Amino acid sequence: MYRCFFKRFLDILAALIAFTCFWWAFLIVGYLVKTRLGSPVIFKQERPGKNGEIFTMYKFRSMTDVKDKNGKLLSDAERLPKFGKLLRATSLDELPELWNVLKGEMSLVGPRPLLVEYLGRYSDFQARRHEVRPGITGWAQVNGRNAISWDEKFRLDVDYVDSYNFLLDIKILFLTVKKVFVKEGISQENNATMTKFEGNKL
Repeated sequence: MYRCFFKRFLDILAALIAFTCFWWAFLIVGYLVKTRLGSPVIFKQERPGKNGEIFTMYKFRSMTDVKDKNGKLLSDAERLPKFGKLLRATSLDELPELWNVLKGEMSLVGPRPLLVEYLGRYSDFQARRHEVRPGITGWAQVNGRNAISWDEKFRLDVDYVDSYNFLLDIKILFLTVKKVFVKEGISQENNATMTKFEGNKL
């Protein structure tokens, strides 16, 4: 019952409540992003969702467009200012993803949507993460986030696919709030988030 109906119902309800009660937070964060990082305020990127279907994910911008003398964008770490790090540490950059939740492209809880370019690099086991809607937060996010290895991240994602239920989702949401306050696992050392997934070594 939860998997077939109630989870989606709670996603819609929570997103509507968030938009209704915290519209002012969207305006404040949007204004700060505009004045400190410039335009566009919203960062849009294609990501694979349930069954690998591509959708456009929305986030508040957290990086600048600073380029080197040859006109090439600097690395992610070099383009991530203190304000951008704050947005990521507090997960405020994720707020626009609630629109993706309302549209049915994402859920509050599920495996994080990764890059489209990774689709052809997954093993059959790793690809199972796409059997459910991707989430704003997930089991891997509260068990190390970007500080764990790709293998561990995928194992946790598939564990969630196999065992998710109402109580587990509630647990993940509460642990997410805790993680935001303690600021654990935001990035790997020397990376803005974590290294790219290059596929499985033979």
